[in-house]
Parts: sequence; C-alpha cells; structure tokens
Amino acid sequence: MLPSNTPLYNHPLPQIEQWLKNQGCEQDETQLHCWHIQRSSWEAELWLDTEQITVRYLQAGESNQDIQRSFKYSLSREDIQEAVFAGP
Repeated sequence: MLPSNTPLYNHPLPQIEQWLKNQGCEQDETQLHCWHIQRSSWEAELWLDTEQITVRYLQAGESNQDIQRSFKYSLSREDIQEAVFAGP
C-alpha cells in the first residue's frame, strides 16, 4: 500500500497501478493509462495523465451528464483516494 501522506508523484507507476487495482479499478487492455471502476451507485473512468489523474463519473450530473475532475499527483495518496473514490 502506498503511504497515505506521500504525494502520488513519489511512487513508481507499478505501485500506483497496484493501488488502483486494490481500489477495484480495472485497467483498459488497449489504452493502459485508462482505468474503469464501478460502484453500486456510480461508475467512472480514470486516466493517468502526465501531471494528474483525471476522473469522469459517468451519467452522474444533472440530466445524466458526466462529471469530470482532475487531481494533481502532488496531492497525497489519501487525499486523492478520498476525493476520487467517494464518488461524484
């Protein structure tokens, strides 16, 4: 498990990928930087971009519009985890 108070950019990619798997995310087989997660009340796509994690909650907004948010890798693993996996 990644230390909770360490910025995400301090961890190698394999550790970040394992952390996402531990959260229930599934990696896209063709676009390896893309991930998908489904919870009982929401689902989302995540992208590991160059400088941030981008999450798009599918059909979560008004009129079933997607909600997209981005989180810099300078945030701690705990902050990103709480923000992303709490849902839209």
